[in-house]
Amino acid sequence: MKIIESAPNFSEGRREEIVREIVSKAENVKGVWVLDWSMDVDHNRSVVTLVGTPEPLLEVLFNMAQKATELIDLRTHKGEHPRMGATDVIPLVPVMGTEMAECVELSKVLAKRIGEELQIPVYLYEKSASAPHRENLSEIRKGEFEGFFEKIKDPNWKPDFGPQRVHPTAGVMAVGAREYLIAFNVNLGTNRLEIAEKIAKAVRHISGGYRYVKAIGVELKDKGIVQVSMNMTNYKKSPLFRVFETIKREAQRYGVPVVGTEIIGMVPMQSMLEVAEYYLQLDDFGMSRVIENRIIEILTKEGEKQP
Repeated sequence: MKIIESAPNFSEGRREEIVREIVSKAENVKGVWVLDWSMDVDHNRSVVTLVGTPEPLLEVLFNMAQKATELIDLRTHKGEHPRMGATDVIPLVPVMGTEMAECVELSKVLAKRIGEELQIPVYLYEKSASAPHRENLSEIRKGEFEGFFEKIKDPNWKPDFGPQRVHPTAGVMAVGAREYLIAFNVNLGTNRLEIAEKIAKAVRHISGGYRYVKAIGVELKDKGIVQVSMNMTNYKKSPLFRVFETIKREAQRYGVPVVGTEIIGMVPMQSMLEVAEYYLQLDDFGMSRVIENRIIEILTKEGEKQP
């Protein structure tokens, strides 16, 4: 069986009824499973984690984007997280029985349909990118919804699919194949945004930090604190514990404590095992020592024996 993961991001994190209506497009669809969905009020953003077989998954992702286009108006949207579209980004991640190349081709099929049927400009990113300057999502998103009305006129930013004009309410969108991404945020015990921004600069790759880390400083007004908000694009090469320890040390320079962390969406078990291994100083520990994983392996083998 071929299984692909997707974690589409929608620019709505305050009206639960809107998010639920979008998520409903993925529920009770044969061949697609909703693993998780979450909302963030400060970021004003929601993330839905899905897995499924290729054809029904692409249909579900299109239907979710269509519903988001109907329900979300970026002209009135404000939030701490950068955004350019009602459906901001749709990634495709190979999980089982699929290769990255297949996900690249599927991303193009989805992007083409969205561009043609929803009349939304679509940019291919990461492994699907049509040019090197489009690989990095943050480069595509630069200027956000408001700035794209001028940006899209530049020949360098002609969309890969869809019209060369911004959708008046739904903006533009990125679609692409990529590796697993972990959305990892670290909360700081201060309301000084400049400190979070300095720490984000210290850990993100583009300004000299870790190769597979994208980071920004954001303000969590409801909590009266600030946050280093990150996308970890390769946890195997830039592990969570290493980045977290760097943030703690940088925060100490400013006399600021770390008061909590959060993970948005779902993560591979291996990334959490590495954290446990580091902080507990475990020797010779891995997936084979996780009881739930071992039970699944046994049950899978037993199922294969059945006629």
